[in-house]
Amino acid sequence: MTEKSDALDLESSVFTKDSPRSIAESLKQSAEQSKRRKSDPYRSAMSMLTFYINRAGKNLPEARREKLEAAKGELRSLYGKTDRRR
Repeated sequence: MTEKSDALDLESSVFTKDSPRSIAESLKQSAEQSKRRKSDPYRSAMSMLTFYINRAGKNLPEARREKLEAAKGELRSLYGKTDRRR
């Protein structure tokens, strides 16, 4: 799975970071700095994270998937969005 995007310039190895919070912070920073994104920064960052999870699919180890899913919650928190699952 590529870590390049036409909409965001992502930090190298952002999706392999150990902390869900650091993944979310990196995506947030990338989305807010991008001049090429077509939607708001939150939506761009969340879309990139979801895209990565979906593209990695069955090849993504369960522990990594859990961290990436947790990063979604962290991203919501960073943007002051409520967690829909609660």
